[in-house]
Amino acid sequence: MDQPSGRSFMQVLCEKYSPENFPYRRGPGMGVHVPATPQGSPMKDRLNLPSVLVLNSCGITCAGDENEIAAFCAHVSELDLSDNKLEDWHEVSKIVSNVPHLEFLNLSSNPLSLSVLERRCAGSFAGVRKLVLNNSKASWETVHTILQELPDLEELFLCLNDYETVSCSPVCCQSLKLLHITDNNLQDWTEIRKLGIMFPSLDTLILANNNLMTIEESEDSLARLFPNLRSINLHKSAGLHCWEDIDKLNSFPKLEEVKLLGIPLLQSYTTEERRKLLIARLPSIVKLNGSIVADGEREDSERFFIRYYMEFPEEEVPFRYHELVTKYGKLEPLAVVDLRPQSSVKVEIHFQDKVEEMSIRLDQTVAELKKHLKTVVQLSTSNMLLFYLDQEAPFGPEEMKYSSRALHSYGIRDGDKIYVEPRMK
Repeated sequence: MDQPSGRSFMQVLCEKYSPENFPYRRGPGMGVHVPATPQGSPMKDRLNLPSVLVLNSCGITCAGDENEIAAFCAHVSELDLSDNKLEDWHEVSKIVSNVPHLEFLNLSSNPLSLSVLERRCAGSFAGVRKLVLNNSKASWETVHTILQELPDLEELFLCLNDYETVSCSPVCCQSLKLLHITDNNLQDWTEIRKLGIMFPSLDTLILANNNLMTIEESEDSLARLFPNLRSINLHKSAGLHCWEDIDKLNSFPKLEEVKLLGIPLLQSYTTEERRKLLIARLPSIVKLNGSIVADGEREDSERFFIRYYMEFPEEEVPFRYHELVTKYGKLEPLAVVDLRPQSSVKVEIHFQDKVEEMSIRLDQTVAELKKHLKTVVQLSTSNMLLFYLDQEAPFGPEEMKYSSRALHSYGIRDGDKIYVEPRMK
């Protein structure tokens, strides 16, 4: 059902958190908030406000009474206003400026690209540490204005904003630790390097679904651009199709975590090969695609890497191969061991004074073996007794008395003996 238009933040707040819709409950972050001010709204005693307010998809277009917002929201630390109809940054500023302890703000999927964010409005965001602008189509000019006015911003979300390029800010943002910029169209590495210039303290860079092409950068330059990068997500980077791009990730001096799924380079390898080859090429990572790399797994992967490339022509062998040979020495190829159960064996059939060597299938039953032996021993199946002698068994022959029992359950091996005797009447 469509939300009504022209609703204010304060109107929605009063409706959602009224006692009828949001009854008082005890528990963390819940309870009646009564601001310590004699000029507060008479409604304040009737609202049950948590410190985390979720007002998404409510048709909000404006702030409403600022005094009311200040009276009710003095304790609020997180505010979700996603999927509303806010298109004027001045209205957003009226809300945020009256929430003094706000640290997390989600403005995703609001049409805020329709207005210009002025620096005096952006100043009301000064205390925000985590800002979400996904699918807001916020311009880089808007982002730059925000960065200049948010000195403590640590996490920024800019997904689904149709970015094809990155515009460098005139001022570096030293505080930003996490940048989530997935589902855009940042294909050229020259655009990604601008992010390193703008955010020199970046710890986590999430670039999934950007169709990123090859990493065209020298090792020294990569180390200078992202000196503090600990985690990078390159899921579905359609242009990464050579191992040299993977090797360049080793240039980030603090990199520990990598996510690399859905890239063309890895499509022709098995799941096991992908993981082991990646681990062996990235000696500093401790987590790959969300899974911890244990010490034992790293050694197994590096040994696998040596054996994988040992038969390649010298010109195709990566430099990492020589590093690992220095570490482990030249390894022998693994012996090929067939672990499939044996399907047939050769046994000796003993009947009276005759001995005949036969090949028998182990998937058949005792009854089926008797049918097979009828022409050999000239006895009917009902008049036939079978005894199996394991060549290593210390207890003598074992009668094969259960007609439905499969032969493989006896553990029969090549060279064992089966004795046939007529049933005594």
